Amino acid sequence: MTSSNLSTPLTAWHRANGARFAEFAGYDMPIQYTGIVAEHQATRTAAGLFDISHMGRLRFDGPRADQLLDHLLTRRVTDMKIGQVRYSLVCNEEGGILDDVLVSCLESPSSGQSYFLLVVNASNREKIVKWFQPHLADFPDVTMIDVTDQTAMIAIQGPKAMEICKPLFSTPIEQMGYYKARVTQQMGKATIVSRTGYTGEDGLELIVKAEDAQRVWENLILSGREAGILPVGLGARDTLRLEASMPLYGHELDETIDPFRAGLGFAVNLGDRRFVGSEALESLKSSQAVAVRVGLKLDGMRAARQGTTIIDSDSRVVGTVTSGSHSPTLNQPIAMGYVEPAMAVENLALDVDIRGSRVSAKVCPIPFYRRKSS
Repeated sequence: MTSSNLSTPLTAWHRANGARFAEFAGYDMPIQYTGIVAEHQATRTAAGLFDISHMGRLRFDGPRADQLLDHLLTRRVTDMKIGQVRYSLVCNEEGGILDDVLVSCLESPSSGQSYFLLVVNASNREKIVKWFQPHLADFPDVTMIDVTDQTAMIAIQGPKAMEICKPLFSTPIEQMGYYKARVTQQMGKATIVSRTGYTGEDGLELIVKAEDAQRVWENLILSGREAGILPVGLGARDTLRLEASMPLYGHELDETIDPFRAGLGFAVNLGDRRFVGSEALESLKSSQAVAVRVGLKLDGMRAARQGTTIIDSDSRVVGTVTSGSHSPTLNQPIAMGYVEPAMAVENLALDVDIRGSRVSAKVCPIPFYRRKSS
């Protein structure tokens, strides 16, 4: 590890429990413990525990916090009720994606005042703070506080996640709906709980004070021991999100890609509102996309990594892979990428160029994996 990298409140636990580390978004992060495949399968069959404290957490207080965020996010915020969570995007004036985010409307137990919490990608935290700051001048009654360093963020994901968490919380969290959040306590420790995740499984994401992180983490490990819970590093988090076809900023999303190309039109509320980028998005919605996001299943066992070219039957380059890996669930290589719209046809045969070798692939629907309804 590089000493200049940031650490999370759980780094000492990871180190003591045999994690292998790598740098990610300026942090020393656990990549794996027992192994990527074992951690992946534990999440799909039982439960996985993830330290995601590197994600940015921004708090917005004030009577017009909803209006500020409504002006900056592609998803409507002014009609959000306490306990709601929404997936949204932050776009520039041209409609390019600056980040994908989760916005939660919460209530402080002590004051009864509502506030908003925005979870942003670790690599985009500084960029988003700088992007928001000039707009705060128009909303002097709103404050934005970066609470990332004062808190930790933990995810528990998998079919047994809710069963594991049920005895630990002071409120019946198993009754929470998807994309719902609340402020509660975990064994006496103040916790923001949301029924969200990045794996394709059911589960919770928790935000706690930094000093409470290890106790909350260990409570989850103890509660889930008999159920088969494992700590999971970023390696398996990536294979899990790829199977669930969830985009990753810097791969499927960047400032040159608009929401409609990325297949994220559901996260854009146009019509009776104006926000940064809305005019550009109005025209982009009806324009012919230069490329669209698709899934690919590959023959053989070699994975196509980011930047791999996609080739048609006439040996013409028709797209680029943005993410690729071996899928532990499907036991074959899978990938996401952008291709010309005419190539986005289910079962269309294409090739990918892996280090000079052409490997057969087929266009397939995404997500690759969808959990069974409980």
